[in-house]
Amino acid sequence: MRKLLKRIGYIVLVLFILLNIMAAFHAYKFTHFYADVTSIKKPEQMGFGDKVGAIIFGVKYPKSIIADSLKAPHETVQLKTSDSVRLEGWYLSRAKDSVVLDKGTVIMFHGHASSRSGIINEAEAFYLMGYNVLMVDFRAHGNSDGNTSTIGYVESKDVKAAYDFVAAKNERNIVMWGISMGAASIMKAMNDYDLKPEKLILEMPFGSLLDAVKGRVKMMGLPQQPISTLLTFWGGTEQGFWAFGHNPWTYAKKINCPVLLQWGINDTRVTEKETNRILNNLASKEKTLVKYENSKHESLCSNEHEKWVLSVSSFLGK
Repeated sequence: MRKLLKRIGYIVLVLFILLNIMAAFHAYKFTHFYADVTSIKKPEQMGFGDKVGAIIFGVKYPKSIIADSLKAPHETVQLKTSDSVRLEGWYLSRAKDSVVLDKGTVIMFHGHASSRSGIINEAEAFYLMGYNVLMVDFRAHGNSDGNTSTIGYVESKDVKAAYDFVAAKNERNIVMWGISMGAASIMKAMNDYDLKPEKLILEMPFGSLLDAVKGRVKMMGLPQQPISTLLTFWGGTEQGFWAFGHNPWTYAKKINCPVLLQWGINDTRVTEKETNRILNNLASKEKTLVKYENSKHESLCSNEHEKWVLSVSSFLGK
């Protein structure tokens, strides 16, 4: 019996070590993007060796590519973060339009694995409402430098750089909008820096990085535990921060400007519980939660355009 228990113990230990090795590889691949990768093979396109490699080592994700379909007049701008990362973005100025309706500036931040090209619909909507717009590629995304993402933790420096760029123009009415990781990055920046935007629009921010990982693991049809905990641990360890402390619902306690929080009822990646906890933790006296009945974790502006425009314009007009 003792030998059997000892053998079982060795087997469990070996499996635990192998599981951690696999989690470390997957966490690394998930937080890195590669310019030399153009696409990810679907499972049915993979051979046996490819599938084994994907299961053990994960897959490389391509760096998002910029496609400029913006109709509004705009210029490409370069920003530099406090840790010397070059960011690229588009600046849409109402001064370039024949009818100037400059109400302020909206600074926009996209989600994980996306880029400024992925938020063009929202940008054009803000522009039509009369706002200047700054859309920035996060580090490791689009045309910005780097290939490493921390899912909003270090990206708070990117938010600060964008805010400083607009503030330097003596803009008095700064609004920040973000979706998913973009919203979480805004909240982290509000926690870390003395930013003074007039209003925030946060769409589907995750409550904690652990919950964000759980949502992704669930979407992949895998058991949430212990995979989510291991991925979160290794993702943070590899990037040099305590990932279990990256919690937007905690950052919410330092946000006291008016906030519009938006969430899709069919969102399987960010739960209603996370959303409500963020709402309840916001220090803002003016805070509104709008739920979209026909949307999941996607562009609310594209999927339920009329409701989005009504909700956002009403919030900004207050």
